[in-house]
Order: sequence, then C-alpha cells, then structure tokens
Amino acid sequence: MIHFIGITNDNQLEKGIIINEENLKKYKWYWADFSEPTTEEMQQLADIFHFHPLAIEDCIQEIQRPKLDYYNDYTFYVTHIVREEENTILKDELDFFVGENFIVTFHHGASIEITNVWNKVLAQKNLDKWNPYFVFYEVLDKIVDNYFPILYRIEEELRKLEDETHKKSMDQLLNGLFETRNMLLILLHTVNPMRDLLYRMLNSQHLNRIVERREYFSDIYDHLLKLSEMVASNREATADIRDSYLSLNYHQTNKVMKILTIITSIFAPLTFIAGIYGMNFERIPELSWVNGYFYILGLMGILALTMIVFFVRKGWFK
Repeated sequence: MIHFIGITNDNQLEKGIIINEENLKKYKWYWADFSEPTTEEMQQLADIFHFHPLAIEDCIQEIQRPKLDYYNDYTFYVTHIVREEENTILKDELDFFVGENFIVTFHHGASIEITNVWNKVLAQKNLDKWNPYFVFYEVLDKIVDNYFPILYRIEEELRKLEDETHKKSMDQLLNGLFETRNMLLILLHTVNPMRDLLYRMLNSQHLNRIVERREYFSDIYDHLLKLSEMVASNREATADIRDSYLSLNYHQTNKVMKILTIITSIFAPLTFIAGIYGMNFERIPELSWVNGYFYILGLMGILALTMIVFFVRKGWFK
C-alpha cells in the first residue's frame, strides 16, 4: 500500500491524491510511504519516481547493512528497525529516498516509527518547520528510541539471572543466559552499523542539509553511542555471569567428587580386609578363632573411625 501526503506552497497538507509525475510537481514537498507494497506498487519507484535500479534492488532484497548511497538529486539510506516478539528480537529494514522536495520511505512490514511520525505530521497545524529532512530526522529518532526498551528489558533479565542462581538448575540458567547473549548479539549487529551510518552522515561533504541540522542528528548519534556502550557492557556482564555459572558448577562437581573420594578412601581398606577373608583357602588361621568375626568387625570399625578423624583434621569435610 502506498500512502501519500503533499505540502503545498502555502503549507497546506493534502492527502489521498493519485500519484503521478504531474501531481508531484505542484507540491512544495511530499512524503510517499511504501508500506508492504505489491509488485505493481514497487514498479512505481522506477516508473514515477525514477530511482536508480540498484537502490530499488536494495529495497526489494532485504536485509542490507545500514548504509547510504549518493545519487544526483537524492540520497538513499538503509536503516534497521527492531521489534520483540515472544522473547525474540526481529530485525526489519526501513529504506529512505531523501531529496530537496521529497522523502520516500519503503518497508516490507509494519513500522511503528513511520506510523507515529505520519500521524504527527497529520496533526500539525503549522508545517513551516517541516520538510523532508525534518521528517527523516523524526523517523530516525523514533527508530533509535525504540532500541532502548528492548535493551532495558534484557538488562532486567540479566538481573533476574543473577538473582536466580540458586533457584534454577544449571541447564536452565545457561539456556536463559545464551538466549540473552543471542539477543544482545542481534542488537550489537544493529546498533553499531547504525552508529557508523550516523557518523558518516555527520561527516559527509555531500549532505549539506544534514550538516545544517547537525545538532539534531548529533543527538541521535549520541544515543547510538550510548546504546553501543550499553550493549558491549551487557555482553561483558553475560560473559562474567557465564564464567560464574561454570565456576559454581565446577565447584559443586568438585564437592561431589571429594565426598565420593572420601567414601572410597574409607571403604578401600575395609574392602581389602573383606577380600582377604573372603578367599576360598582352607588354611586361614583367623578362620578358626571363636570370636574372629567380631575381631575383624572391630578392626574395620577402628580403621574407618581413624581415617574419618584423619580427614576431619586435614579439613576435607569443610
């Protein structure tokens, strides 16, 4: 579906018109949004707007890495939006064609960011400050702002994982931890390329309109820097938690092995004695003792007690 709004020379907003080259020429600037477009609607990118085939190909074949490409009278941008569904982070592509008197947005799925800014423009009574680059800034700002809630929820999950160390099994803890690390990895592969894109925009010699609004786009860049640091910090935290889990697991295993070793050490000599008197020789002197059975049991008991006292003094039971 294609949504369209046009701003006339006297800053009046018009929408719902038929999109063709003649109608586009009468507007001071316009915004066309391709939302989940059909094949026929995609063709209008070439037939009516005359965008470069390579840029159109990048739109159709998602997902590209965030980037910008310069063309004669417009700039093509690829950005990434993220959303969360059932504890899984999904990444979508949102593309922009931005020129002096137009902005065209393209996305294969629903975009909350586009919807919010679109409704904001429709609600404006005074459109003097609005233009394609201000719309571009507003949408980019919403994209970056929507990264934060997901990251905050991941941080909350990390706190829960730390608090539930003694409440869940090691398998449950590690599964939860690796799911969290995977979500952070997706964010890392989204935030860092977006940060690089904003850096390139702010330092480009071809984007005068961006430089004129440097304070706006610099604010988005600062948010991306903060996000990048937060993601990196949380990934380090997951590594520390993982190492703590493994160390705890090794410690518990060592405790079990130590207990089994103590039990084995105590029973080894007792088994040795029992083995000797369990042999089928006829001439074992002690077998003829009247109280030999009780003597051997007493010897075993004394030997076991002696070893237990020895292990306690060595601190094996601590």
